[in-house]
Amino acid sequence: MKIIIMTLFPKMINEAISHSIIGRAVENKLVEIEAVDFRPFSGNKHNQVDDYPYGGGAGMLIKAQPVVDCYRDICRNLATDKPRVLYTTPSGKIWNQSMAVEFSKEEEIIILCGHYEGIDKRAIDEIVTDEISIGDFILTGGELASMIITDSIVRLRPNVLGKEESFENESFSDGLLEHDHYTRPKNFEGKEVPEILLSGNHKKIEEYRRANAIINTLKKRPDLLKTADLTETDKKILKNTTFFQKSVDF
Repeated sequence: MKIIIMTLFPKMINEAISHSIIGRAVENKLVEIEAVDFRPFSGNKHNQVDDYPYGGGAGMLIKAQPVVDCYRDICRNLATDKPRVLYTTPSGKIWNQSMAVEFSKEEEIIILCGHYEGIDKRAIDEIVTDEISIGDFILTGGELASMIITDSIVRLRPNVLGKEESFENESFSDGLLEHDHYTRPKNFEGKEVPEILLSGNHKKIEEYRRANAIINTLKKRPDLLKTADLTETDKKILKNTTFFQKSVDF
């Protein structure tokens, strides 16, 4: 898989991809991540890529020409004729785990980092396939958002995670939050690990963890239960808990 990030600050990207799971994935050639500075495509000696918006208003806007020219240059070296291009913007669709799964199946992706007051709409119309937001808040630029998106995609690629880091039982993998986790010591400041986890009965442990995940979701993110794939047993657990909320419609 190849991910290309179009940015004005490639050093931010290069530093981030050199660590942890992403760093190992790059080192092991399981994924290729490249930060491309579109400033050199400005077409002027000062490498200026922004200008005042037509119609007035505060702030500066990134011009269409350097973005489109940079994109076309990138595409010359891609196998895909029309790669998916994600544009990080507060007005985009909120990124979630199912989208990460969808994009992890692509072989080539381009992420365009927004900046200032945004990018000339003509560039967006020309190259962008997906407008993406990581939440209802504003960042200085799209670099941090692009790395969050990249991390969530890369970790889903084959062989990136080992057994101990498996994503199969993580939060959102089945529409629920994750169950609680415990490790040594058994007793920490008077708080005991749930006895069932020490029983060695794997079937009962899985049942406990499933129930715990359902209750965690109900307490913290009840909105997820409306779309989660729940069994009849799951629904009985919900109806028997004191945290059950009538607003959750099955």
